[in-house]
Amino acid sequence: MRIEGVKRYALLQAARDSDYVKKVYGGYFNVFVAAFGEEGERWDLFRVVEGEFPSMNELHNYDGFVVSGSPYDAYGDDPWILELCFLLQTLDAMQKKVLGICFGHQVLCRAFGGKVGKAYSGWDIGLRKVKIVKDFSPCSFLDGLDEFPPSLSIIECHQDEVWEVPVGAEVIAFSDKTGVEMFAIGDNILGIQGHPEYTKDILNNLIDRLLTNDAIEKGFAEDARLKLQVAEPDSKCWERICRVFLKGTWNQ
Repeated sequence: MRIEGVKRYALLQAARDSDYVKKVYGGYFNVFVAAFGEEGERWDLFRVVEGEFPSMNELHNYDGFVVSGSPYDAYGDDPWILELCFLLQTLDAMQKKVLGICFGHQVLCRAFGGKVGKAYSGWDIGLRKVKIVKDFSPCSFLDGLDEFPPSLSIIECHQDEVWEVPVGAEVIAFSDKTGVEMFAIGDNILGIQGHPEYTKDILNNLIDRLLTNDAIEKGFAEDARLKLQVAEPDSKCWERICRVFLKGTWNQ
């Protein structure tokens, strides 16, 4: 049920909460709401990785949706991933705002006909400078990008990437490591490869877990940690971009 005057959003969580995030933040849901939410809004959680999806007859009650990161491959054929792709297509047909982060960015690309796969140059973990393309076809929610620097630092943690954006999509950011750091389709679809919601401690814990599981080598992990020590992500800028996309105004 929609309450008049109250903005309502949903997190489509595609990852299980780590023990660290549960202990320190109470779960990834709280991390996302802290980054993108504002007072007076309602945020709901759907653990899509567990097969928990919003009811189709409730979708019209929401102003926007956020798809989280995930250790799963966006190009996989797990039933919940296929169901998520169908949901994203449905939301687009309804012109609902959908923001995809990391895996969410990649699964948006897949759902609309783009190509996703393993990154040609391997893992990207740590801080990455992302260059904003300011001469792309205009999307109204990005009209205020001119107030930002030409490049912004963001926390990254991924080994998959967008190979080819869907027909009609605009690449609006890239880096020296990844060709599609951010893309948009019209005014209602936005994908961001990095993690605007992450804090340094969340990434450091994730690096520890990847190292323990032999997913990355020790030298690579140490290099990633070093990047975090010597620079800061432009978190406030990224949070503002995401909020403006979801809520539609720069006057905040």
